[in-house]
Amino acid sequence: MQFTEIKISVDIKHIETASAIANMTVPYGIYIEDYSDLEDGVQKIAHIDLIDDDLRSKDKTKAIIHIYLNECDHPLETITYLSERFAALGIKADVKKAEVEDTDWNENWKKYFKPFEVGDKLAVCPSWEKYDNKDNRFVIKLDPGAAFGTGTHATTALCMELLQKYVNNDTTVLDIGTGSGILCISALLLGAKSAFGVDIDELSVKTAKENAKRNGVNKKCDFIVGDLAKTVEGRYNIVCANIVADVVIRLLQSVKNYMEKDGILIVSGIIDVRKDDLLAAIPKYGFRIEEHLVREEWHAYVLRSL
Repeated sequence: MQFTEIKISVDIKHIETASAIANMTVPYGIYIEDYSDLEDGVQKIAHIDLIDDDLRSKDKTKAIIHIYLNECDHPLETITYLSERFAALGIKADVKKAEVEDTDWNENWKKYFKPFEVGDKLAVCPSWEKYDNKDNRFVIKLDPGAAFGTGTHATTALCMELLQKYVNNDTTVLDIGTGSGILCISALLLGAKSAFGVDIDELSVKTAKENAKRNGVNKKCDFIVGDLAKTVEGRYNIVCANIVADVVIRLLQSVKNYMEKDGILIVSGIIDVRKDDLLAAIPKYGFRIEEHLVREEWHAYVLRSL
């Protein structure tokens, strides 16, 4: 099978932000070449001074992020998205692509996606694995396909933990940028009355529908391809947006049109370096913070209207 390799070269000072943005575009992870502390790292880990000349000659001012996509992952759209995000943040990045052959890669990543638990009530189990449900959790059977959202990434897990606290039997949920549909499915298994997911990516919506059917909640949810303003009607008790900070900030300007008066907005995907930008926008657009969770360098917030 043929895959597209996307290589993103950025200054070391931007690697955390750049890798966070890159991670939002792929379902299976990325890997990073960073030789900035090569000598110190080798000394600390191996306690040796001898380093291969090829390694020693690597540019220590740059890092390279590698992403691998198949044709279903829309590599050209991914490149456009990455370039726009980097430009918006003033990050100078060299984004290149190449075609590679690897017949095993598409299946090998599954070896690393195993059942795991989220919070007190949920567990995620890949569709090809078995899970011993000793604690009577709500188990989400998931095949992410080419869509973002397995629950393994901190941004998704934080949203799932917050849903466990706020969902009840009368809850209606809107998930903006639904990806694999995992947040809608989580809410419905937790007892929500209905869920609606919207995503600009057609393949994500297809995957979300398949996952909803796999979990027996397809009659209580719907997934639509398109942007928010053109595809969503009505108001919801909970609105979720697990996307990058720039999109969340823009969303704050209009999302009240889709929220019940006493509804909440759960936002995630906020990397450390963008947190202050979001904190400035929250009161500006008439919201207050009700809850804040942090994991690694990622932040999630529960917001209510002022």
